[in-house]
Amino acid sequence: MLSRLKQMLIKEFIQVFRDKRTRFILFGPPIIQMLIFGYAATFEIQHVPTAVLDLDHTQESRELISRFSSSPYFQVRWHLTQQEELVDLIDRGEATVALQIHPGFSEELRKGQTAPLQVVVDATNSNTALIAAGYVNQIAQIFAQDYQADRMGRISPFLVNHIPRVELQPRPWYNINLKSRWFFVPGVIGSLTLVLVTTLTAFAVVREREIGTLEQIMVTPIRPFEFILGKTVPFFLIGLADVSLIATIGTLWFQVPFRGSVVVLLAGTVLFLLCMLGAGLLISTVSSTQQQAMVTAFFFIMPAVIFSGFGFPISTMPRWLQYLTYANPLRYFLTVLRGVYLKGTSFDILWPEMIAMAALGSFLLTLSVLRFHKALD
Repeated sequence: MLSRLKQMLIKEFIQVFRDKRTRFILFGPPIIQMLIFGYAATFEIQHVPTAVLDLDHTQESRELISRFSSSPYFQVRWHLTQQEELVDLIDRGEATVALQIHPGFSEELRKGQTAPLQVVVDATNSNTALIAAGYVNQIAQIFAQDYQADRMGRISPFLVNHIPRVELQPRPWYNINLKSRWFFVPGVIGSLTLVLVTTLTAFAVVREREIGTLEQIMVTPIRPFEFILGKTVPFFLIGLADVSLIATIGTLWFQVPFRGSVVVLLAGTVLFLLCMLGAGLLISTVSSTQQQAMVTAFFFIMPAVIFSGFGFPISTMPRWLQYLTYANPLRYFLTVLRGVYLKGTSFDILWPEMIAMAALGSFLLTLSVLRFHKALD
C-alpha cells in the first residue's frame, strides 16, 4: 500500500510542478490577490468628493468649511453659487456629499440659536453614505462645541470652567486605531485558501476523468482509497504552504498583529483544509468536465464567502440564513484566524470552532469518498 501510495504522490507532484505556468498559478495569484485585496477590502473612506454651497459668506461659515477641507475624509472640489449646480453634481455622480449653508447661519449662531446645516448625500452606495454622514455629524458637533465654548468664554469667562459636561473616552480593545484592514486581512487569508484548495482538488480529479486516464489508473493494483489519498494529500500540502505564505505576507506587509499561538492557527488551518479537500472531492464526483467543475465550485465558493462573516455581520442576516451559516466551514475558520491574530485566543476559547470544522471535514470527506466509489461503479 505504501509503495503504491508513494508512486501516486510522486506522479501528482510531477504533474503539478512540471509546468511553469502551473507553478506560478499555485503561488503567484494568491500573493497578488493577498496584496490587492488587503488594500481594497476596507470600510474606511477617504477623500470623498464634496461640493459646498455657501449662501452665508461669513467667518463662521468659512470656518466650518475649512474643517471639512482639512479633514482626510472629505475633498472639497467644488464651491458652488447656485443650488441647481449642487443637484446636477449629485445626479451625475461626481459629488458624493454636498453641504449647503443657508443665509443667516452665523446670525443664528451669534444669537445662541440652532443653525441648520443641510447635507445631501448620494446614497447609491449606502455603506459609503452612512459612514460619510457619520463623519459629517462628527465634524459639525465638534465645530458646535468649539463655537459654544468660545462664545461662553467671551460672555462669561468665569462660568466656562464650571459648566458640567460629559466627555467620551473610548477604549477599543484588540484594535486600538480601529483599522478595518486588521479585520479584513485574516478574512482574505481564509477566503483565498477556500478558493485555492477547493478548485485545485475538484479540477485534479475531473481532469483525470476528462482525458481518460482515470480508467487506466483504476485498472492498476491501486485501490480507490489510495487513489483518493494520492489526489488529496499533495493539495493539502500545497494549501498548507500557500496559507503559510499569504499569512506571512499579510502579517508583515500590512502590519497586522499576530498575538496568538502558531500551534492554534496550524490546528485550525489543518481542519479547514480537510473541509475544503472534502468539498473539492465532492464537487469532482458530480462533474464530468472541468467546465462543470468550475461552475459547481463557483456555486459553492460564492455563498461560502458571503455567509462566512467576511464582509457582512452574520447577526444582521435573516434568522433562517444564520442557521445555514453553521454548515459553512469558512465561518469557523475566520473566527479562528481573527481570534488568533487580534485577540491571541487559545484552544480553551476556540474549541467549539475546532470541533465544528472537524465534524464538517469528516462528513464532507466521508460523503465524497462514498460518492466517488459510486461514480466509479
